[in-house]
Amino acid sequence: MLHSIKKMISGEVIELKQLKKIVSKINTLEDSFTNKTDAELKAYSDLFREQLNKGVSPEELIVEAFAVVREASKRVLDKRHYDSQLMGGAVLTQSQIAQMHTGEGKTLVATLPAYVMALFGKGTHIITANEYLASRDYEQMKPLFEFLGLTVGLNVSGIETDEKQAAYNCDITYGTGTEFGFDYLRDHMVQGVDQLVQRPLFYALIDEVDSILIDEARTPLIIAGKSNASLNLFPIMHLVIDSFQDDEDYKYYPETKQIVLLDNGADRLEAAFGIDNVYDSEHREFMHIAMQTLRAKVVMRKDVDYIVKDDKIMIVDPYTGRIMEGRTFSDGLHQAIEAKEKVTVKEENNTQASVMIQHYFRLYKHVSGMTGSAVPSRDEFWETYNLRVTEIPTNKPNKRVDMDTLVYLTAKDKMKKIVEETQKYHETGRPVLIGTTSIEQSEKYSAHLYELGIEHSILNAKTVEDEAELIASAGQMNKIMLATNMAGRGTDIMLGEGVAELGGLHIIGTELHSSARIDMQLRGRGGRQGDPGSTQFIVSLEDELFHYYDEEEFDKYKGKVKTDNTGLILSPNPTKFVYNVQKVIEGMHFSSRSHLLKLDDINNDQQKVMYNYREKALKVENMQSLIENAMQERFYGLVEEIPELNLDETTNSTILNEIIDEIKIINMLTLKDETIFESIKTENKEQLTKTLEDVYNTALEVLHNTDKDDENWSDIQSIYLEILDRSWITHLDNLYHLREGINIRGYSQEDPYRLYSFDALHMFNEMLHSFFRDVIRYYLQLNATKVEE
Repeated sequence: MLHSIKKMISGEVIELKQLKKIVSKINTLEDSFTNKTDAELKAYSDLFREQLNKGVSPEELIVEAFAVVREASKRVLDKRHYDSQLMGGAVLTQSQIAQMHTGEGKTLVATLPAYVMALFGKGTHIITANEYLASRDYEQMKPLFEFLGLTVGLNVSGIETDEKQAAYNCDITYGTGTEFGFDYLRDHMVQGVDQLVQRPLFYALIDEVDSILIDEARTPLIIAGKSNASLNLFPIMHLVIDSFQDDEDYKYYPETKQIVLLDNGADRLEAAFGIDNVYDSEHREFMHIAMQTLRAKVVMRKDVDYIVKDDKIMIVDPYTGRIMEGRTFSDGLHQAIEAKEKVTVKEENNTQASVMIQHYFRLYKHVSGMTGSAVPSRDEFWETYNLRVTEIPTNKPNKRVDMDTLVYLTAKDKMKKIVEETQKYHETGRPVLIGTTSIEQSEKYSAHLYELGIEHSILNAKTVEDEAELIASAGQMNKIMLATNMAGRGTDIMLGEGVAELGGLHIIGTELHSSARIDMQLRGRGGRQGDPGSTQFIVSLEDELFHYYDEEEFDKYKGKVKTDNTGLILSPNPTKFVYNVQKVIEGMHFSSRSHLLKLDDINNDQQKVMYNYREKALKVENMQSLIENAMQERFYGLVEEIPELNLDETTNSTILNEIIDEIKIINMLTLKDETIFESIKTENKEQLTKTLEDVYNTALEVLHNTDKDDENWSDIQSIYLEILDRSWITHLDNLYHLREGINIRGYSQEDPYRLYSFDALHMFNEMLHSFFRDVIRYYLQLNATKVEE
């Protein structure tokens, strides 16, 4: 009753009624559309395009458009959209999130809003969780869209620029969020308009939307260049730090994964490397490598955070359990792990361009998404993306039984119970899926099962080559499969013959994840399309989840615990406690994402300014206007500094010297007499301003007298972009170091966001003025050289 009242207050019940009315209207059209010829059906696309161009909203077209797509799908794919799929499609066309259970056919659902939005002719991007799914969905749905007169493209990594351009120019483009994001970054690094691949971002339809917009939100997309800086220091640093001890040389805070170097640790570093004070500014890079080496030792775990394969460190996605191909840890952490695992230490990456997933998808005019687990993050979707979540009823009633979670005091007792339950269900012939949170854990359970003679298969990032075969057999009678999160999202496990009669797939969760959404995904592997099935989580107070919980509160609870003779906790209410812990951890992660987003909002605003300069330089017909703008910006920036000067007391100040140098250098580059400003230091502020204005007017005169068809302009464009990119890369590095230190300054009762905003803006303005200075000097130097010739 309470749940129903909550749904009514939120407006969800009313919305479901509206969705059902839409579906009813679509269904009344089905017979008439069945009688239409192929040509008549295809003609609707042009009709809908016309209506959209006249200002009709997509929502107003839903009934007829969905009826067209459903009929076309029946003819081309031999698949008829369920009513629940039509409801999901309606939600997606309204730029919302549809929560749809496993097996509800989300790939087919996507064809409905994709068709409607593609008719605008501005590009519809269908985002999938990985390239395998992108390729699969593209191949499956392409015939349907082409039947309706739409073009379809596939955007995957490794294809040539012209292939990407062709894919993006299609009405509908399939691909992964990371590849679309990297293309956005690459587009802002090209040297010519002909190399651009993306159009203005219009509509994104995201499958597994919580995975992409929330789980991946803390990991920025980074394009990096190579640097050999300090490469040889990592193995030596590892040898020193490997013997460091917690509470003696450093203090580790597992709940936030923060490490503080203690005095003893600093003393040991100084002694080992012959340094007087490791905290001196000249040792900043040294200390950065030391702290990353310490982080590699303490925080980063083999077969949890990464695996070692073919002399390489490969990152494991904590949410999907899959290898993140082509990705490396940034800021020297990857090199520190390579030194720790004694593999070849490769060149370090320097950030050249970066964007947070949150900011990339905010660039789209319209965004919608599907997943089986959006509701637990309903508030975050609304606060971060202004996206509402609507639960879509299943096509068939859900018969899956979700049993109460069992909580044991120790991991040993938990393991015993999991083995008992596995054997119990195995003896009935039912297939069993055991979900684990890491490769390390799956291998530990596997070893234990083998010791007991229990045959099983194992699916994790190390056995990915056999994934298709393992998934195909997982629902067969008598099968037992151990799996990481790889089997917990986007995986359809089909029941073998006779399995439904036995009760279907039984799923055992061996730990609660840090997010309830991932647990929902694991449960969702069972009970697809009305199949029977059951799930149960069996956990212990020694599980990793509790390492991040408040130690005092945790000890207080354990002190009250009462168990039976198997170690099962009876009181105080164990399930209430563990789910409260999970909620607290989820809240911490939400806060962390919000914190990063606030800081990155500042970076993102600055990036927009830089990308705007870049876009103008790429597309402007002649660079003269941009050089003139640089001269004006530089001049007014220096003039603003002059009133702050005290010429009597600050004759050697940096600002005054900069202005004097500016006057002398521009004067020299405009081929004037170099000696006329020798006494400039003794002049007053008014004269200083007048002199600065004179030399800049001379520079502008040179600019205006330059032939607009001069062949040097193409060189100037190239150098303009090169200086801009170099300035931005250096600034990104400076922002990273500013962010590292801003939290410490926040302890002095000052708002860290205000501090960061103020300092970042100051650094950005300085960077811009240095950029303007370098561009002006290059132009004048090039012009002076030409005149001399």
